[in-house]
Amino acid sequence: MMKKLRIALINIHGLLKGSGLEIGRDADNGGQTKYIYELAEFLSQHEDVEHVHLFTRLIDDPALSAEYAVPIEIINDKLDIRRIPFLGKKYKAKEQLWEGLDTFVNGTMQHIKQHNIFPDWIHSHYADAGYAAAELSAVLNIPFAHTGHSLGFYKKKKLIESGEIEEELEKKFKFKARIAAEEKTLELAEFIVTSTEQEIETYKVYKNFELGKYHAISPGIDTRKFVPYYYQENDSDKHMEEAQRKYWVAETISKFLTNPHKPIILALSRPDRHKNLNTLIEVYGKDKELQSMANLVIFAGIRKDIAKMPESEKNVLTDLLLLMDKYDLYGKMAIPKKHDVENEVSIIYRYAAEKRGVFVNLALHENFGLTVIESASSGLPVVVTKNGGPSEIIPICQNGELVNPQEESQIKKALRNILTDENQWKYYSNNGAINIQKYYSWVSHVNHYVDLIQENLSVSATGIKKQHYPNINVSRLKRKIDHLLVSDIDGTLIEPKLANPGLKELKTHLTNRTDKMAFAMASGRNLDLVKKVIDEEEFPLPDFIICSVGTEIYYTNGKDYILDKGWAKFLSGRWKREDIVNRLKAVKWIRLQEEEAQNPYKISYYYDKEQYNHDELIAVLGTGWYKVNIIPSHGQFLDFIPKRASKGNAIKFLCRKWSIPLGNVIAAGDSGNDVDMFRGPVKGIIVGNRSAELLAYETTKSIYVAKTSASEGILEGLKYYKIIK
Repeated sequence: MMKKLRIALINIHGLLKGSGLEIGRDADNGGQTKYIYELAEFLSQHEDVEHVHLFTRLIDDPALSAEYAVPIEIINDKLDIRRIPFLGKKYKAKEQLWEGLDTFVNGTMQHIKQHNIFPDWIHSHYADAGYAAAELSAVLNIPFAHTGHSLGFYKKKKLIESGEIEEELEKKFKFKARIAAEEKTLELAEFIVTSTEQEIETYKVYKNFELGKYHAISPGIDTRKFVPYYYQENDSDKHMEEAQRKYWVAETISKFLTNPHKPIILALSRPDRHKNLNTLIEVYGKDKELQSMANLVIFAGIRKDIAKMPESEKNVLTDLLLLMDKYDLYGKMAIPKKHDVENEVSIIYRYAAEKRGVFVNLALHENFGLTVIESASSGLPVVVTKNGGPSEIIPICQNGELVNPQEESQIKKALRNILTDENQWKYYSNNGAINIQKYYSWVSHVNHYVDLIQENLSVSATGIKKQHYPNINVSRLKRKIDHLLVSDIDGTLIEPKLANPGLKELKTHLTNRTDKMAFAMASGRNLDLVKKVIDEEEFPLPDFIICSVGTEIYYTNGKDYILDKGWAKFLSGRWKREDIVNRLKAVKWIRLQEEEAQNPYKISYYYDKEQYNHDELIAVLGTGWYKVNIIPSHGQFLDFIPKRASKGNAIKFLCRKWSIPLGNVIAAGDSGNDVDMFRGPVKGIIVGNRSAELLAYETTKSIYVAKTSASEGILEGLKYYKIIK
């Protein structure tokens, strides 16, 4: 029996809520938003799915509905929207969100752990969510799939071709981050979902194209909403509501027309050059016979005042109105100002079908062609561009004719053919209504998709992509932790001069620790030197490693060590590494350590103990000195790290991320640079062989000063806190 799936969908930007989407509000609220919401809804109705969580950004903006500020919105008993706050409260365009994605990842991780909703599968939508999914997937060892929706490479290319300057584009659109995220997604996702086979080709420009696996799954439409024009609603209330809406749609259209009873040539799209609406008006305007057969109705987005619209939309709409005037199409052409996207589009298609009309989409290139299947499902025949997705839809559905969108004679011929031949009209109309249900419903989309997930999960752990990212033992991180022991290494866990008393007994305790106890090592050493101790002393593997004087956090699992990038992001605030290195060149009694001792958040020197002068260092660093921690140790090493970087802050960060109460942490150390681990509710153990700067400490409620040294002292402290008997 197949396990029921818990699926996390990630869609970071745009506006998502259960009470109706604001499609068309701006560039971030178009087809993608609708697609994701409907995918989530239909997935939640699948019998193999236990629950769907839709993760997005929390927005608390007075200019928008208060619903976007609700942290958890229940949509149905198997679907909810979970909103993670980052980068403030205001609504922001997707291009402005890149710098906050690590915060989103940490917030999502913490949320998942806190509510114990670890998914079996993650699906990211668009490049920003792809970045987040790759990070979550690596740390949680949960596979993910990805849908691109649009690709950075082509957007950048198009803008550069139109004369934009690359540096300016980078500032506005963050193409470097976006394209890097797209490359990483191709490498790490189990598979990429596309709408058509042709769309797979568009990924070929990426370096990691060969690493990707691709599945074309046609988007679905809600066949409960897009019903054939002859369908009768049984529920009397719904029937009444439909009738009212239909009346308003008819009014909106017919007020433009002298003979509103004629068939309709219908177009419905954003006012975008690419949609090629001007060609449709040219064809209709030049053909008097076509004008006598049918009216032309164009819904081109929603407008209040064209003069106040964005430049590109303003230009397209102005051109449409000028063409209407040029061919004197008053009384024959309708161009309504608005419609209710959520509720009226399906009625507009049905209204056109009742009038024995035809739907036209002459886009220069159509990625998939959602309007083509929506109109077909309503029983409305189509004349549609042959460029892109429709060339895969029409042969399957037989619901209309493909044309070259720039060939006026072809378009005219196809329109006349459908409008004048009743048998042809019926043939296309019936095929559309029947075949869309069969091939393009959300139900068939979701069935195909869930089969792919199940097949992927049933492949053993050595499956396709598993070698690309390390397997963190997530069940270890998932568990509820009663105690986290964090211990310094040199002088605390091990002290060769003292023959390491108690080391064997402590190792036995740590090896046999229950799931309720986590273990972390905290050291000034870098990762390689920490690994060396683990290997040489045969330590049980810690859950976490805080190393390089608190500037790095790693998760472990036997062979792989994964850097926590969220911690690095946290440290980067106010840290100017190059500036510090340049200023320190003036100090004559220090010299840089070898390359392997350095990292982005740690600058390491050797120094001469006799010449050490703290005041000189502060003077050289200038006003920025208070943002830097200066750590001399063992009379020969000198580290400069961000103020935020310390073992203590790293412990706090880990506890926040993995929902471990600080009061459940026991930290053990022997020297001055361990002191900041003991702050707040953390319980401290100071071992007996403590350094001079800790000699004044005495046992209190939250700090235990051991009589014995090193490992033996740690055991003594653990017994004092009743962690071990």
